[in-house]
Amino acid sequence: MGQYLRVGTLDQALDLRATGHSWKLLAGATDFYPAYAGRPIDVDVLDLTNIPELCGIEVDHLGVRLGACVRWLDLGIARLPKWLDGLCQAAREIGGHQIQARATIGGNICNASPAADGIPPLISLNASVEIAGPKGIREILLCDFLRGNRKTILKSDEILIAIRIPKHSTTARASFRKLGSRKHLVISIASVGMVAAANSEGILDFVRVAVGACSEVPVRLTKLEDSLTGHRMTELATLDATPYLSVLSPVDDVRADAWYRRDAVATLIRHCGVDICNSAGSS
Repeated sequence: MGQYLRVGTLDQALDLRATGHSWKLLAGATDFYPAYAGRPIDVDVLDLTNIPELCGIEVDHLGVRLGACVRWLDLGIARLPKWLDGLCQAAREIGGHQIQARATIGGNICNASPAADGIPPLISLNASVEIAGPKGIREILLCDFLRGNRKTILKSDEILIAIRIPKHSTTARASFRKLGSRKHLVISIASVGMVAAANSEGILDFVRVAVGACSEVPVRLTKLEDSLTGHRMTELATLDATPYLSVLSPVDDVRADAWYRRDAVATLIRHCGVDICNSAGSS
């Protein structure tokens, strides 16, 4: 039977990580406990959920800082700028209500599932992660933090402590869409996070689109983004992204065939475009 420790400060957690002992970091535990269903927990667990600086949501002139142990429930009900609507929508669709009340944004990232719903909207927002270690705190783009299916660059003596999202213009709007066999308690077949901003004449200053569950890590569709910049925002509502999806590498599995995932992505992108146009038009 493994041991369980719940620390109250980041320094305590880092000191334990620095010993070289193999600690399993615990946040919401929504993936951890099911993995041990029906058998003893034979790993040593380090619970991070009592560390204050990992649990808050801060908004300032630079953007938004989300502590790694912020729960999806907290994010889903938070009053945040409109350009975070996509992330907040994802927060309300992850698992079910019980999962959202336990699962954390940092856990979703570090679990590094290709189908993690929280990651595409974060990547579309150019989010970065703060990593604490023996040499201090370093910041790296989320897209560079992820290295593959269940793989990240986090070292054995480090802890992911926060997610930083740079401030966007007040005209920026965002959306998140996913496809699954049902609305909740499902692993996504495909998901899309989109952010866009237009000038006073309705011309797009930028568009960012990230696709989940169709590659080992969520993928930005940069060629699609470049093709849309300078066009009218209203074109997002009728967008056909099919010619730009060759960068995806969906697989055939029990949830869907690869061709179906790819077709679904094109539809999800168009739905995100409609959401963004509607949001911009109602402001």
